[in-house]
Amino acid sequence: MLQELSIKNFAIIASLDVEFEEGMTVLTGETGAGKSIIIDAVGLLAGGRGSQHFVRTGADKAVIQGAFVFPKNGQTYQQLDDLGIDHDDGTVILQREIYRSGRNICRINGMLVNTSTLKQLGETIVDIHGQNEHQELMQPDKHLRLLDEFGGTPLQKIKQQYQTTYQDYQRLHHSMVSRNTHQKEWAQRLDMLRFQVKEIEDAQLQPDEENSLTQQRDRLMNYQKINTALQEGFLALNGDEEATGALDLSGEAMNSLSTIADLDPAFKQLFESLQSAYYALQDASGELSKQVDLLEYDDNKLDEIEQRLNVIHQLKRKYGDSEQQILTYLDRIKKELTDMEAAEIDEGDLDEQLDQKQQQLVKYGQKLSAKRHQVATKLEAAIKSELKDLYMAKTVFQVRFKEVSADQFFATGMDDVEFYIQPNPGEEIRPLAKIASGGELSRLMLALKTIFSQSQGVTSIIFDEVDTGVSGRVAQAIAEKISGIANNSQVLCITHLPQVAAMSDHHYFIAKEIKGNRTETHIARLDRPARVKELARMLAGTTVTELTLDHAKELLDMAVDEKKQRVKSK
Repeated sequence: MLQELSIKNFAIIASLDVEFEEGMTVLTGETGAGKSIIIDAVGLLAGGRGSQHFVRTGADKAVIQGAFVFPKNGQTYQQLDDLGIDHDDGTVILQREIYRSGRNICRINGMLVNTSTLKQLGETIVDIHGQNEHQELMQPDKHLRLLDEFGGTPLQKIKQQYQTTYQDYQRLHHSMVSRNTHQKEWAQRLDMLRFQVKEIEDAQLQPDEENSLTQQRDRLMNYQKINTALQEGFLALNGDEEATGALDLSGEAMNSLSTIADLDPAFKQLFESLQSAYYALQDASGELSKQVDLLEYDDNKLDEIEQRLNVIHQLKRKYGDSEQQILTYLDRIKKELTDMEAAEIDEGDLDEQLDQKQQQLVKYGQKLSAKRHQVATKLEAAIKSELKDLYMAKTVFQVRFKEVSADQFFATGMDDVEFYIQPNPGEEIRPLAKIASGGELSRLMLALKTIFSQSQGVTSIIFDEVDTGVSGRVAQAIAEKISGIANNSQVLCITHLPQVAAMSDHHYFIAKEIKGNRTETHIARLDRPARVKELARMLAGTTVTELTLDHAKELLDMAVDEKKQRVKSK
């Protein structure tokens, strides 16, 4: 759900910060105060299309931030994991900056993302319904998924069986098409893969081997130089019959200073420095002696190293810039080779396997289709019940299955589904996506949203004046339906209907004022007395009387009673 929203320099909003809670929140205010602008800001956080025209006059950029929390096992966190975005504290911060130049900068928990990624994540977070914007419910290609969601676990199990079989079928079908269409290319590719795998595997390449061999080669090629340096270094430290070495001389100096070290701290420091130098030289002398003993020259070994480096250079020229890249390439072509060899069977066997898999696919596809028809009947009944509550008892809602060829398979099954509706008796039943907007459409959207809100898992649902064109008992029914949806998801609602506003759990009033020849939008949370006054204004317009105030109080009391009754009936 949306916890906090911060808006800076967006349209007529200079600066606005607001906290939201669970349940149903309404935003009311006079026309033009900026209610829809707030919803537009949330829509941009969910990946909506941005424009430099959103930037407030005089500002360089508009900045919108939203803090969200989600169910632990929700789809949103899975997407964040897939994107590699941290969410350990359970809060997700979405931020969007829109510059006057038209540039957009989007961030999720501080990580830069493009607008496509933000939109992909936003679809799991916010579902905005406006007078002419209905998202998935108005997109026929999404209706099948909605039907499957309504079918729950039993349908999903059958669907999983089908999809697993479908993947096997597609793999076999692809193999057959590839072989029949590209017989020559197939054989050439197979031979090349076998050659490359053998060449790399025979080399027995090791990570970072070239670096190690290069060091060994350089050591052998510079044998004389290294030997001379080591010998001279050892001689300088240890001396010979003609001269005393640095080690003995430093020892004599150390012994001399030891006799006066206790007489003065400065002498003691000199003694300790000489002592450290003596022991360091002693260690260096030992290491020099060790390296001289280890040093050896092997002309055959140098040849072996040169030959090995040549093998590595040849492999790098063909397969990658490093040993690791070559080994990664080997893993990839070995998998491809395994898949191709597995598919290299007699065409008769392949045809037989494909035929068997197709029969199995048809079986699961028909089983899935039968289950969907059962679920569709239940969905139609559920929608009818919801529409009855909204005074549309005579409306007909149908889930129609379009005819599909018996050998036509999709990743989703063998069905093509679209929702149809007949708002009034005697009218032609038509696709939901083509129905005219208005009060009837608003009620239908609420009915569908009531059913799908829990299964869709969207944490925040926004209704932007979807109650337009209704009044009286229908308005009350819509208010109760929106409040019911808030039991499963956070609901933010812009409304001009007092019945809807009264049913809310939280009420914000949006107002605008002129400051210094500039229009600014402000938001305030209303307590009960303020809610009564606002509801009275919504009921009566400019002139508020004691009667309208009493009516407003009655609406609030009725709303409280309705919600109490709903809790008791659960």
